[in-house]
Amino acid sequence: MMDIQLKKGFLEILVLASLKNEDSYGYRIIQDVSEIMEISESTLYPILKRLEAQDFVTTYSTEYNSRLRKYYKITKLGLQKIKESESDFLEIKKIYDYILK
Repeated sequence: MMDIQLKKGFLEILVLASLKNEDSYGYRIIQDVSEIMEISESTLYPILKRLEAQDFVTTYSTEYNSRLRKYYKITKLGLQKIKESESDFLEIKKIYDYILK
């Protein structure tokens, strides 16, 4: 099981990356991110609130099966955040490659 601190560092970027190609809603984001790293509702929604507060995502609601569904959309700032994280991830990859060789 991955160290909780290490996991925390990846989750925000994973959530942003899940929104890179299309807007999405909470349950779908959980499904997408869970393919890579386990995430629960109680973990996701505070992350989404933080990302929204930092202007990395915006929200809007649309009707789905007679109910409103809240969608999350990545902003230009959110895309920039992903881009800025690339060098960090390359550095982490070097560390893992070294450990695993």
